[in-house]
Amino acid sequence: MYVPSYVYLYETGELEKRVELLDSMLKSCSICPLVCGVNRKAGEIARCYSRYLPIVSSYTPHFGEEPPLTGTKGAGNIFFGNCNLRCVYCQNYQISQNYKEEIKNEVTFDRLADIMLELQEQGCHNIGLVSPTHFVPQIVKAIYIATGRGLRLPIVYNTNAYDSVDVLRLLDGIIDIYLPDLKYSDEAIGYQYSKVRSYPQIAKAAIKEMHRQVGNKLVFDDDGLLKRGLIIRHLVLPNDIAGSEETLKWIADELGNDITVSIMSQYYPTNKAGSIALLSRQIRESEYEKVLELVDKFGFENGWIQEYESQEHYRPDFSDRVAPFKN
Repeated sequence: MYVPSYVYLYETGELEKRVELLDSMLKSCSICPLVCGVNRKAGEIARCYSRYLPIVSSYTPHFGEEPPLTGTKGAGNIFFGNCNLRCVYCQNYQISQNYKEEIKNEVTFDRLADIMLELQEQGCHNIGLVSPTHFVPQIVKAIYIATGRGLRLPIVYNTNAYDSVDVLRLLDGIIDIYLPDLKYSDEAIGYQYSKVRSYPQIAKAAIKEMHRQVGNKLVFDDDGLLKRGLIIRHLVLPNDIAGSEETLKWIADELGNDITVSIMSQYYPTNKAGSIALLSRQIRESEYEKVLELVDKFGFENGWIQEYESQEHYRPDFSDRVAPFKN
C-alpha cells in the first residue's frame, strides 16, 4: 500500500517545521514570483487579491483529468479562488478573477483539512490542489492538520507553473504529483496575455525543480492509479501564441523525451479573449495536428492527447477521449 511521503514528514516533525517556515513568508509575502511583500498575516491584500485565509471556491470528485488521476471515483479536486496570473482566456475566470465575490469563500485551516478528509471519505483517489500557488502555506498547514486526522491520499499540485523555486523546495516530500502547465515560450507573450513578467524563465525553473523532486518516471499502483510523478501540460493556442515547438523542444532537451506530457486541445475564446483578434477563435485542426507532429518529432514516449473537436465551446476531457503515447 502506497504511503505518501508527507506522512513520514509528519511523523518526524519535519512537516510542522515546513508549516512554520512557509507561514513566516506571509509576513512579507514572497510565496510566488510576484513577491508583493505585503503582510498577509495582518490581513493585507496581496497582488493575487488574497489575504491570510485560503479561499475555496468549490471541491468535488472530478472526472476530467488524465485517466490515472481520475480513475473510477475521481480526483478529489479543490478549486482555490483568485490567481497570481491574469490570463485573458482563463476558462475559470469566474473564480480566478472575481476577487470581490471570492473573498466570501475564505475558510479556516481546519475547514480546509476537513475538506481533504471529506474527499478521501468519498473514495477519491487523490487530493487535487487546483491553482494552489498563492495559498501554499495555508494548504501545507491544512495538510498537516489532516494528516494527524488520517489523510493518506497522494497530493496533486495542479499549477500554472508561475511558482517560486524556493517555495517548491519546501514542498519536497509533501507533493506527490506535480501537474504544471507550460503556457508560453515567449516572455512578451506571457506578459501580454497573462500579465506577468518572465513567465517562460520562471515556469521552466519551477518545472525543473519539480522534476528534481519526482523525476521522469511515473509511479502507479496495481490499479493503474498514479501515486507519484510529473505530468507537464501544454495548451495549444490559436496562431501558435503558445510557441509550442520551442516549448516541446525545451522539455525534450532539458528533461528528456521520456518525460510525460499532456497535450490539450480544449482552448476556446472565453473571458476577454473574444475581443482579442489573435485569440478570438478556437484552434484549427491543422494547428493542432502540427503540434502533434512535434510530439513525434521530439520523440516523446509517454503522455496523453486530447482529441480535436471543432464543435463550438466543446471542452474535451481525458475521461474517455485520450490517446496514450505509450502504455
